[in-house]
Amino acid sequence: MLPDDVPLVTGPAEERLSDRQLVDYRNHREDFLTWLYAFGKDPESAVGYSADTVLRTAYRVDQFYRWVWDQRGYTSSPSSEDADAYVRDLAMGEESNTHKSNTLSALKRLFKWREYERGGDSWEPEFTFSRNSPASQPRDYLTREERNQLREAALEYGSIPAYNDLSPDARTRWKRYLAQRFEKPMEEVVPADWSRANGWKIPSLVWVSLDCGLRPIEVERATTSWVDTENGVLRIPKEESSKNRDNWTVGLTDRTSDSLRRWLSERQNYSEYHGREALWLTREGNPYRSQSLRYVLQRICEEGDIATSDRSLSWYSLRHSVGTYMTREEGLAAAQVQLRHKSETTTMKYDQAPVEDRKDALERMG
Repeated sequence: MLPDDVPLVTGPAEERLSDRQLVDYRNHREDFLTWLYAFGKDPESAVGYSADTVLRTAYRVDQFYRWVWDQRGYTSSPSSEDADAYVRDLAMGEESNTHKSNTLSALKRLFKWREYERGGDSWEPEFTFSRNSPASQPRDYLTREERNQLREAALEYGSIPAYNDLSPDARTRWKRYLAQRFEKPMEEVVPADWSRANGWKIPSLVWVSLDCGLRPIEVERATTSWVDTENGVLRIPKEESSKNRDNWTVGLTDRTSDSLRRWLSERQNYSEYHGREALWLTREGNPYRSQSLRYVLQRICEEGDIATSDRSLSWYSLRHSVGTYMTREEGLAAAQVQLRHKSETTTMKYDQAPVEDRKDALERMG
């Protein structure tokens, strides 16, 4: 049971809601805050947050809801895109970084509850707020060397289904595919060929994300219609883009285009893709989301000996490496388009030369 001083509905929220909206919002808040108090800190062990933390979270999350209502009307289910937009708005505000950091933590608790209790998407904010820094900072990103390591490690990760795990019909389909790939007659395809054939799903997924900085939600929504390997671009229509505002045409390297071309050919052999336009699916036939992408990243980092301890690496780390180095190589305008930022203010977070580069500049300056 919740402590008495935790408000289910704040005064400002009650003033703007109709009677039916008020009932819906009150029930929604009671479910969330009760779970937070009983399970929120560690759901697996049924450890909740303190009454003080629940109280502060209740007020901060309520402010987020009211902000969303100002943008698009009442809802008790704000999206991850709403949270991203709120954090960007928060980053440009004059509040202290301590307030911004605490608000971010409150929003993460909200989306954690939705993921555990409502089957909602997980959410990872694009930015963190350092309590000792005047500006918000992107999460940890990959260095140039690590980007290359990740590309190579993706080639070693995963393979096509094991020969002995397939039905006769499925084995025939894969033999036909391997015959084309290895340019040999189908009757000459033998079990040894199966060990040679790493699949192209993971390399294409990783390489496209390294080129385009795909957000987890964009990986989830990506379809085959986005792919234009002939022109080496990914075309993301506005009705399917993460922010749902503009059509985007994002450049791909030749290497990435080739991996996509190979994957589009290969994916036709998987039954989970039959009749579906999804570009990438997990082995269970589900869309990739933040949690599954984090698992893939961790495994590939292990494969490529990329350090992960004492770092906050997530799928956004690929995106932030794109922003960092695209800004350095081609400037803010190029990075803004490649990352699909509506506002250049967001892209400016990547316009930060590392100390090593600044030291080199000083040496050259004399």
